[in-house]
Amino acid sequence: MANQDNFSIHCQNCSFSHLCLPVALNKTEIESLDDIIERKKPLHKHDKLVRPGDAFRSLYAVRSGSLKSFVNNQDGEEQIVGFHFPGDIIGFDALRESQHQSFTQALETAMVCELPYETLDKMAIQFHKLRHQLMSFMSAEIKQHHDMMMLLNKRTAEERLLYFLAHLSKRFEERGFSHRQFNLSMTRNEIGNYLGLTVETISRLLTRFQKEGIIEVEGKLISIMNFAALDNKLQSMTISSHCG
Repeated sequence: MANQDNFSIHCQNCSFSHLCLPVALNKTEIESLDDIIERKKPLHKHDKLVRPGDAFRSLYAVRSGSLKSFVNNQDGEEQIVGFHFPGDIIGFDALRESQHQSFTQALETAMVCELPYETLDKMAIQFHKLRHQLMSFMSAEIKQHHDMMMLLNKRTAEERLLYFLAHLSKRFEERGFSHRQFNLSMTRNEIGNYLGLTVETISRLLTRFQKEGIIEVEGKLISIMNFAALDNKLQSMTISSHCG
């Protein structure tokens, strides 16, 4: 029998279902998907959802809060490979080896929905829209990794951070949050780790962007004050890449 705490939590009343697997499903299909989903207990800051080597049994859809995925290099140093927000699906990197390849850890209190993959895969054969949505999520993740590789290999420190802020703004807007003002759940050190920059560089660039009137920074609160200037800088990045 379902946990009483789960009675009010369903795909039908989730404010992020338009970003998640149910986006293209009809009412009957959503109800079938809803039946297999297990709503996990809240993860608190620093709690780990999965670890490298954990057997792959499920995908996880972020319902609230945020998480980071990271791997450790040979020296035991952390390398962040992604940040996850509501509507994101976690666990695709485990498909090939049938085990998780990275740590995923909560950046703040977060809730996830667990989707048992074996059952989900059988459902995807029956519901073609669900299979298409799964493939779409995997394709988006591959593209995101490609974009990140290009960013780290070809871009200056300024371009990396500008892209990161613009991308965050877009992701928050997609989730119905403000794209102009948002709190960073990750630290500057974590942003630097992800972008291949030192925390000093992150702080220096944020100060410069603030002096230029592009953003305002108050602790972890970021306010984008001039989207035109941000877009112009990003456009010049695109032009430069085409010229190169």
